Amino acid sequence: MDNNKFAKNTNRINRDKLIVKIAKLTLLILILLLVIVYIVFRVIYNSGNFSITLDRNMYLERGLVIYDDPEYKQFRGELFAKSPDTFNNISSKWLPDDVDNYEGSHNGDNYLAYTFYIENTGTNVTDYWTELIIDDVIKNVDEAVRVRIYKNGVPITYAKIGAGGYPERDTTPFESNNVVVSEHVIDFSPGDIDKYTILIWLEGTDPECTDNILGGEIKLHMEFISEIIDEKKEKENEK
Repeated sequence: MDNNKFAKNTNRINRDKLIVKIAKLTLLILILLLVIVYIVFRVIYNSGNFSITLDRNMYLERGLVIYDDPEYKQFRGELFAKSPDTFNNISSKWLPDDVDNYEGSHNGDNYLAYTFYIENTGTNVTDYWTELIIDDVIKNVDEAVRVRIYKNGVPITYAKIGAGGYPERDTTPFESNNVVVSEHVIDFSPGDIDKYTILIWLEGTDPECTDNILGGEIKLHMEFISEIIDEKKEKENEK
């Protein structure tokens, strides 16, 4: 083999080695990116589909506490609801009638159910704002989601406004694209307790419940705070 052929073969071998190294490096980078994306989604969703938060000042200044076990009424800034094992679409007719008669997480087949309490353990009459917020939506799954809130035994079912611009049957429309509902509770006296049960499911009879939302997710949280933005307070004062 002459020197020119030897040099060409050497260059080809070196080039092939370089290509292999670049391919391995590219694959490694892609794997790292996938791991990072996975970790981010785990951080976002590791608390499940639903959580409840209480502003610390609501406890320090007003004596309000949230809990899901009446035997444990210590201050907790956040409560977490477990995600259901499966989350396929169902009919509201399949939900049990006694779903409000439990405490903590009590999920069923394809629905999330969580019961908790807020109590005034202080010495003064006070008030609080509560707001149920949509944190994230994947693949427009909110189009078919139902959120039912039992407050002291009285249920109201919320849904995103229908594609035709009208409320879905037997539902109250979401307040906005990222807020299900907000409420100002007044005259909350010492010893008063409000009981909440939250149900979340995919309504199979909703026209927007199609294959397009397969694999979608929704994450919500409910917060208890001392005030909401001025615009909402002004609207309430105008009533």
